[in-house]
Formats: sequence, C-alpha cells, structure tokens
Amino acid sequence: MKTEILKLLKESDGYISGQEICQRFHVSRTAVWKVIRQLQEEGYQIEAVRNKGYHLLDTCDIMTKTEIESCIKGSFGRIVDFHESIDSTNLRARRLAEEGAGSETLVAADAQEAGRGRRGRSWVSPPGKNIFMSLILRPDILPAKASMLTLVAALAVRDGIGTITGLDPVIKWPNDIVSSGKKLCGILTEMSAELEGIHYVVVGIGINANMEEFPSEVSDTATSLLLETGKKVARSQLIAAVLEAFEHYYEEFISQGDLSGLISVYNKYMVNAGKEVRILDPSGEYRGRALGINKTGELLVEMPDGEVRHVISGEVSVRGIYGYV
Repeated sequence: MKTEILKLLKESDGYISGQEICQRFHVSRTAVWKVIRQLQEEGYQIEAVRNKGYHLLDTCDIMTKTEIESCIKGSFGRIVDFHESIDSTNLRARRLAEEGAGSETLVAADAQEAGRGRRGRSWVSPPGKNIFMSLILRPDILPAKASMLTLVAALAVRDGIGTITGLDPVIKWPNDIVSSGKKLCGILTEMSAELEGIHYVVVGIGINANMEEFPSEVSDTATSLLLETGKKVARSQLIAAVLEAFEHYYEEFISQGDLSGLISVYNKYMVNAGKEVRILDPSGEYRGRALGINKTGELLVEMPDGEVRHVISGEVSVRGIYGYV
C-alpha cells in the first residue's frame, strides 16, 4: 500500500485528502497517517494541512524499495529486491535466480562492498552516490547469443541517462557509457546455462551518478552524471528510465533473435565507429578503423590492407577515450 499511496501523491498536482486516500485503498485514516509518517521518515517532504490533505513537495534523491517501485512504468523491475548495502547486486541476483526468482526481477542497492567490472576489476561503490542494479532475465535463446544482451543494456543505459539528465553520452564498444572521454557506467553480464539452453542471465549495471570526485587512480578515466551536468540525479528515476528503455530494446532483440534490428541505433551512438582503434588481442596488438557492429554484436575493424576483422571480445582502445592519444 505504501508504494500505491506514494504513486498517488506523485500523480497529484496539489493536495489530496486523507478521506480520498482512505476510499481509494479501503483503509482507515490511521493507516494512511502511518504510511505518511513512514514516507516522511524515509526523506519525503510531505506537507499535511488540515481540511486540505497531503501534498508531496519533493522526493530528492531517495533510494528505497518503495521509491524505485513508484517510478517503474513497464514490466521490467516490477519485483524489486533492494538493499542499503550488499556484497554485489550480481551475486545477489544469481542467488535469487538459483532459488527460482522470475525473469525481470530487479536487485538494487545503495552501496556495494564487492562490486566487480570486466576482467574482475573492482568498481568504486560508496553509499549514497551511485546506481548498483542487476536484472534477472530468462530468455529463450541459445547460450551463444547471451553476450549480445550486454550491448542491449548499453543502449538502455544511454537512453535512460539521456531521458533523465538531457546528457547525450556515447557507447564505447561493447558496453562502456562515455561522456567527455571518460567512463560513466560499467555493465557486467553473467550467465548460467547448459549446452542447449539458458537457465538465467544476470545483467549488472553500475552508473556513476552523484560522485563529486574519484580516487586518484581512476580520476583521469572516470566521471559522473553530477560532474558532467552540474546537477544531482534522482537515482531511482534513472533506474526506472533504464529499465523502460531496456524493455523496449530487449523485446526487439528477442523478436529478431539477434541485433539486426538494433545495428543502426547502436552504431549511431558508438564512439568507436569510423575511428582508428587499437585492439589488444591475445595473439598480438593491431590497429585498424572501426566500421561498426554486425548483427551478432561483433566489432568490425578494417585493416590497412582492406581486410575486415571481426572482433568478438577483448580490450579496444579509441583515440581520445580513457587517455589514449
């Protein structure tokens, strides 16, 4: 009921009477008052005026299960597992998935103690600053196609950031979200599968939201939405915007069975496209010109002799990004 009352307060332009809330949810005035008090204790600025009712003044940057649920618009994230602090949202999501949690379940946290990025790198995770979220999916696709979900997630994060902040970030293949040549977001996709089918996929997303500064070892390569826009972002609203965009792109991906319907939009926002790139391949480093992605999400790189190589994974450096000149 708390989430429904909060949604009602958000949707109301002015005051809404206690009596109207009682009738809407078939509860007593005492029950309504208790919910209002709980919301105020969580940080919501709610004005209560006799004979007028309740009016939500400001939500600020509140990160709670109730706030996230009240922002969700689509089917993704309808079930929210929220924690003030957690080892890792991906680890928690995997545990829930093993226990039978449904597809589109969201795990979110205000702080992470054991966040990980690609290749096991740590992710800076202080409380009250960033977004840590993991989405459980159970797609009916072959395991070989699961890696494409990382690119789907990158598109969703880019769109969500644009919707909430007005910022127009780019994507560094395959899954980094970049602004001013620095990293805003990391995405980590993990899977449990057998040869012929997927048990579940967990898509983990970490977004630098309201960080004012970074440790010296990453300050040259990392940025935040606050540093880029000069304004604090409401993290719960951003989570909801990312999930709404994810749902749209995910449905397109599932309907096509690959990224063929998303190639043009992905290449439009890919900072690598048309640029000289340096590929750090296990067999040796080489350079070429990035042409974009194909329908399976591989990076197409044109070599000086005209040969086009398909890059499946690995470190890709782009001039002007993360200090590469």
